[in-house]
Amino acid sequence: MIASVRGTVAAIALDHAVIDVGGVGLAVRATPGTLSGLRRGEQASLATTLVVREDSLTLFGFATTDAKVLFELVQSVSGVGPKIALALLAVLEPDDLRRALAGGDTAVLMRTPGIGRKSAERLVLELKDKVGALAPAPGGAPASAPVNDRLIEALSGLGFTSKQAAEAVAGVTADASDDAVAAGDVGVLLRRALAVLGRNR
Repeated sequence: MIASVRGTVAAIALDHAVIDVGGVGLAVRATPGTLSGLRRGEQASLATTLVVREDSLTLFGFATTDAKVLFELVQSVSGVGPKIALALLAVLEPDDLRRALAGGDTAVLMRTPGIGRKSAERLVLELKDKVGALAPAPGGAPASAPVNDRLIEALSGLGFTSKQAAEAVAGVTADASDDAVAAGDVGVLLRRALAVLGRNR
């Protein structure tokens, strides 16, 4: 899993950028909004997720970890692949997407090409509760809160006790040399914690 990339922007196209990382040019698919923030010849740092298919390896990049988490989350819904997930984030900012899912606003979701009414309703049905758990709650841990606190809050929102959440988070973040731990990759660490908790149930 390539959790993040940092390097010099070698090229920018309509749907991707090439990031030179240690002499290797990585093609990173991204939204127009993310691409517009890059400058050729300058350094860039993107949160990334690698989508593996039988005939391809595609790297997707995001300006924030929040966007990456949502990109991965919406793909848990049947019929939603990386193309539609990226389109959602191209049309809607992460906060707007989260708000639409949590509030059941199918009209907002349907602004995205490839999302019809049935798809929008399925997204809301399957993600309404999950996306609320990942969102910073009013008075709760802000986006800048330590990663462990954000993970514990997300797991608690999914129904686990504070003790269960804290123990699982402590386990998955114990190795400081792990790439996901070092990068503070909430999406990867949350999935690992859920896997641990699933085995213990």
